[in-house]
Amino acid sequence: MEDDPDFSLRRVATRCGVTAPYLSRVERGEAAPPGEETLTRLAQDLGEDPDVLLAMAGKVSADLRSAILARPKLFAELIRSIKSMPDHAVLRIVREVRDGNW
Repeated sequence: MEDDPDFSLRRVATRCGVTAPYLSRVERGEAAPPGEETLTRLAQDLGEDPDVLLAMAGKVSADLRSAILARPKLFAELIRSIKSMPDHAVLRIVREVRDGNW
């Protein structure tokens, strides 16, 4: 992707609705990251997971924010409980919740 002209800074910026100089400043840490919509467009354009790009920018998506705000104490307890668990243990919890196996 590094040598692909479709992924030049200017082309990616144009496709995502930002200017190339702004995107360059974000890359260098000289400007604040863009908002959720722009980060989501960037992730899609680059073939990355939007949640990962949002997290790297110190943000969470609106749907996650609303879920957390609906039960802030429970989510805080859950996140603090799993933050030191190994990935395989967290994946097991995610699968159990997703599959409804409780």
